[in-house]
Amino acid sequence: MSHPRKPELAGKVALVTGASRGIGRAIAQRLASAGATVVVAARSLEHSASMSGTLVETVGLIEQAGGRAIPLAVDLCNAAERDALPARAAQLAGGLDILVNNAGEADYSRVEDMPLEVYERTLDHYLRIPFALCKAAIPLMRPRGAGWIVNLGSVTALPPLKPYDDFARVGGISVYAAAKAALARFTQGLAAELEADNIAVNLVAPSTAILTPGAARYIPTEYPTERVEYLAETALALCHLPARERTGLLAHSLHFPLSAGLTVHSLDGVETLPAPVLPPYAHPGIEAVSG
Repeated sequence: MSHPRKPELAGKVALVTGASRGIGRAIAQRLASAGATVVVAARSLEHSASMSGTLVETVGLIEQAGGRAIPLAVDLCNAAERDALPARAAQLAGGLDILVNNAGEADYSRVEDMPLEVYERTLDHYLRIPFALCKAAIPLMRPRGAGWIVNLGSVTALPPLKPYDDFARVGGISVYAAAKAALARFTQGLAAELEADNIAVNLVAPSTAILTPGAARYIPTEYPTERVEYLAETALALCHLPARERTGLLAHSLHFPLSAGLTVHSLDGVETLPAPVLPPYAHPGIEAVSG
């Protein structure tokens, strides 16, 4: 079963942060396969000292599939570079219609052991940077008559289940999870502020866990992770309907395609994937929203 209004992003410009690998790269590929020109942003164009994946590789994958992407190196921890990013992207691509706040670097630690600088960096990555990019992007979207902001959330924003498992007890997730919970509420509040401007603001999160270069060190080898295509398809679905029809949603990658009747495609948009299956270990607190 497919949504009656297939996403068509031809003529639209999207900015995706943290697009050199993982979830950001996947979302950029899927938006490009739907016709958007995608400005892909990350710290470096051609190499990373700490992790695999480059913007050059992301652009190559998009272009091989027939899409258009523009790489843009930016250090989001530098306030001047961060605040100027949406305008730079708009200048390069001829405007800005879509902002995907994906970038971030998780650093888990139990509260009593967490250095203050790690706490501050976590809040910077998952709350201050999305806030600043939204603030800079809104004036660019408003004159175009529509816009879409998608924030990347986490299932950890939901309360840990009792009896507590080992991850809740010793995984060091509390500060990261609190930042993601704040981002969810920020998403809902900003959606209300911008609905009259026809700027939709939504959040997408994995229903369980997705294996990415950034998350690999925290996911046990035996844990059955989900495919990133389901989250990328959900992100795309949050980037095309008017705000009055779909805004303020906290959507999860496996739950949303089922509740909204989405057909999930490969990242290049060519192949059709099986409908998602909700595993028994998915958090029972996830709401099956469809918008």
